[in-house]
Amino acid sequence: MTGSGHRAHHTDETSLALFDSASQAAAAQVIRHYSNSFGLGTRLLPPVTRTHIASIYAMVRIADEIVDTYRGPDTAAVLDAFEVQVHQAMNGRFSADVIAHAFGVTARATGITRELVDPFFASMRMDLTVTEHDAASFDTYVYGSAEVIGEMCLAAFLATGDGPADVPDELRAGARKLGSAYQKINFLRDLGADLETRGRVYFPGLDVTEMSDADVASLVIECRAELAAARATLPGLPLAARRAVLATVMIYEELLERISKVPAQKLVTTRVSVPRLKKLSLAASAMRAAKQESVNA
Repeated sequence: MTGSGHRAHHTDETSLALFDSASQAAAAQVIRHYSNSFGLGTRLLPPVTRTHIASIYAMVRIADEIVDTYRGPDTAAVLDAFEVQVHQAMNGRFSADVIAHAFGVTARATGITRELVDPFFASMRMDLTVTEHDAASFDTYVYGSAEVIGEMCLAAFLATGDGPADVPDELRAGARKLGSAYQKINFLRDLGADLETRGRVYFPGLDVTEMSDADVASLVIECRAELAAARATLPGLPLAARRAVLATVMIYEELLERISKVPAQKLVTTRVSVPRLKKLSLAASAMRAAKQESVNA
């Protein structure tokens, strides 16, 4: 290096730790730009857990952007290449893709394996070819695109400084229910955009152009049941994770309530949302509720 400035010397491990940190910072930017609800929830987590959740979210978001936003002639190849980078980061110690690298750090620290990652990428590939689902393909899609994400986040919530923790079956089931509920609520919110922009209808047998209020009511009931089942398992989470997850649950419950009040055919042309001030109020309520529950335990 020329010039009068002094360049600090780094050992290999110190340099790698610096790259880990830079990659995690990039992942944090992704969740900051793309998600108000989950971004708000992560602020209630301890720093290490928040970093893991951001890294999981960023990996998932990048894959989603490849199939939903890019949609170029080589989309499948781009997705394949990203998956290779993710596998490399999980199995080794380095990836030139900073989002894959950040996810790899999280996967090794929390015990996330390809048992969860591979179904996720399989669902992303379904979005490249499947525009209408039957019951079986829908269940497969939701499992890979949402339920395994719930399990990944659960692994991050339970991990300790010593590494991955055992995951109780009850909490695993709750995480899957929560992921499924969030995904289906997102489908309801984005019915029109999915059909018009991407030519997709996710719910089996649903004709969006002829959708009735009864159709919406049935889907709302299904989502509420899954949210309730997931809620019942929250006491098994560490306090900080419990309040963070409860905040997002309450936001999605509010979103679902607003969706339920929109006439079916208007729902196709309206993207329902929860105002930011209402989200902040719900997050504050979640913090109070989790704290009170802890005191009463």
